[in-house]
Order: sequence, then structure tokens, then C-alpha cells
Amino acid sequence: MPDATLTFIGNATTIIRYGPFTLLTDPNFLRRGDRAYLGYGLRSERLRDPAITVEQLPAVDAVVLSHLHDDHWDPVAERHLDRGLPVLTTGAAARTLAGRGFRETVGLRTWEGQPLVKGDHRVTVTAMPGRHGPGPLRHALPPVMGSLLEFGPRAGDPELRMYISGDTLMYDELAEVARRYPEIDAGVVHLGGTRLLGLLTVTMDGRQGARWLRTSGCATVVPVHYDDYTVFKSPLSDFEGELHRRGMDARLRRVERGGTVPIVPRSRTRTRLPS
Repeated sequence: MPDATLTFIGNATTIIRYGPFTLLTDPNFLRRGDRAYLGYGLRSERLRDPAITVEQLPAVDAVVLSHLHDDHWDPVAERHLDRGLPVLTTGAAARTLAGRGFRETVGLRTWEGQPLVKGDHRVTVTAMPGRHGPGPLRHALPPVMGSLLEFGPRAGDPELRMYISGDTLMYDELAEVARRYPEIDAGVVHLGGTRLLGLLTVTMDGRQGARWLRTSGCATVVPVHYDDYTVFKSPLSDFEGELHRRGMDARLRRVERGGTVPIVPRSRTRTRLPS
């Protein structure tokens, strides 16, 4: 099996490599002091620079985008990314981006997959459920999706599964992910406890993130999306503390900005999953 790695750029932006594939997630290249637009006149200041500029990106094969908010797809990324680059995202985001000239957008319904083939290798991106706000308030926010990335040979079963949470809160439907995909090798969890207007929490805090990890059954987890913007109210230490309290410390794969971690099949990890 080819090596697989994740490089953390900042916020929810990562570069995922597997064999010939290079995937970019949630491209956000605003600089420190810039403000991300979150809708309804709300903006949030970026507190930390990304590890690289958009001009320093390697050649990428596709973008996996959880939803359209400036901290996941900003004007800098939009100006510089190739309009012919495949963007796999929600139906709503795909329609919007197609209207802006991105010709290869693919809108995915929940549980719908899109294969990408390159040489003898394949990655299938499948939309997972997500909910960006509590109760009826979720309808005031853009649709979001998580993503399951299944890597493997062009003809054959997947060799590696990675689950990216997207900007979601914990809710009952997420338990269906583990029922459909009981052997997930690695997770990437969006944290931060994002709070709009100081009142409305719209992404997982540390406690919800730990519940997400237990519910999904991911053998290991890389946390992202926790300290880049002023709307984030739950630091990474909240998540780390919850993992420790629940006996899941060994599943954490922390990576600093600009750092890279290997993504390996659970058969090659020595993590014991608590019952």
C-alpha cells in the first residue's frame, strides 16, 4: 500500500497525500488580522497565519470542501485556485461555485460517493452527515458535510479509510457512520466550539469532539479548526482533557502547523480502542 500523510496548514486546511493523489481540504489562506465573513454581517478575525501561502501549494488533484464559509473557502483561495479543479462538496456549495466559474464542482448528497482515479489508484469521497447549528437554527447556516475518504487500488477494496468530520455538531445521525463503516482508520475532527454572537455554538467543543471520536470508532484522530479565529471558544486542551478522562489519549495524533503525520491502517496501529 502507498504511504498516506496529512499536512496541517491551519484552521481546517490540510493536504492529504496517498500514492499519486494530492487532495486539499477546506482552503483558507487569509492572513493574521484578516476577517472571515460568516454570513448575516458576522465576521471573525484570523489570529494565526497559515503555514504556507496559496502560491506555495503543491499541484492538487481535487478539493474536498465541507461548506461555504470564508474560514473554509475564502476570497484568496477563490482567486488563485484553478477553475478546472474538481471540488467535491455539498450541493448548495457546488451550485454557488459553478456560478463563479468553477467548472468541475460535484455536489454530493449524504452517503453519495464520487471516485477519483489516477493510474492504478483510486480514492472515493463519500459525503457524511453534518449539522452546523442546533435545532431549527441549522437552516440559517449553510449545509455542511463530513467526508469519508477511501483509498485503494483502482480495482479492489479500499486499503485506508479517513473520516473528516466537517463543521458539525454531535447529533444522532452521526452514529450511522460507524454502522455503515465500522473500520475507520483515522479521523480529522473540526473542533473550536465556534460561538456566533457569543451565544450560538455551531461546531464541536472538546466534549463533543471526544463523543464524536468514540461514536465514529476512528482508530486515531487529528484535531484541526480550534485556534485560528476569534469565534473559537474551546481550545485544543479541552479536547485533550476529554480524551484523557475517557482513556482515549493514545488515539490522538496532534500535528503543528506545517507539520505532517502518517495516516496508517488500523492494523498497523497499536491503539487499543476502549469499549
